[in-house]
Amino acid sequence: MLGLNSLSRLLVAFVFGAVVLALTSCASSNYDETADWKPEKLYAEAKDHLNGKLYEKAISLYEKLEGRAAGSILSQQAQIEKAYAQYKSGDPIMAVSTLDRFIKINPASPALDYAYYLKGVANFNDDLGFLSNFTKQDLSERDQKAAKESFDAFRELLTKFPNSKYAEDARLRMLYEVNVLAQSEVNVARYYFKKGAYIAAINRAQSAINEYRGVPAIHEALLIIRDAYDHLGLTPLKEDTQRIIASTFPQAQDKKLEDFIKTRSWWQIW
Repeated sequence: MLGLNSLSRLLVAFVFGAVVLALTSCASSNYDETADWKPEKLYAEAKDHLNGKLYEKAISLYEKLEGRAAGSILSQQAQIEKAYAQYKSGDPIMAVSTLDRFIKINPASPALDYAYYLKGVANFNDDLGFLSNFTKQDLSERDQKAAKESFDAFRELLTKFPNSKYAEDARLRMLYEVNVLAQSEVNVARYYFKKGAYIAAINRAQSAINEYRGVPAIHEALLIIRDAYDHLGLTPLKEDTQRIIASTFPQAQDKKLEDFIKTRSWWQIW
């Protein structure tokens, strides 16, 4: 059996070993293998991780590169590619935040057009996901805050850089978003119509017509206005609206609102 002194020595040795192990562990966890890397090596490694879809690792390296190469073109490139990695990792909010900061502090950057474009793309969503197969949810039936922010970013790109290589794709995406935003307004008008709030339905449908011209959703907006006037007994206004429908959509001037809602599928063709 161990004596009291032996037990004491054993206990001291155990505690000492635990302390050494803890200190070693702390030192190991604080060790940064990139500490001596040059900015070019940092960027190359980050780029490799990005290409390999290891987005979190890429983001970490890009953040280090931003600090070590502050004020350089390489730092700007790191910010842009970090934003792309954040977007691809499923974090569009952080991507937009990174891009907003980039746009603010680099107003003369040669990559500014891409920053606006990527900001638009980060907020752009043309996929409802697998749940749409069960809910039958239309793209226009969701909150449109992101779509509006995306549209604004693309518009900024086209205003400031009309000849950018990203301009044509931005225009196509804006066309898609205009349809989504217009149909979203019409969805609200339809909701008011079904509730019997005909004045509110007319106002909302008229808002869609005024803001988004030449899009498919305008047909339904006009039908809502026409039928709302009918329910309100405002026959002259109803007839005026029908004449507008006939001149604007001559091939479908006799279509009824309920039929239009049943067959509405404009978003599927984009």
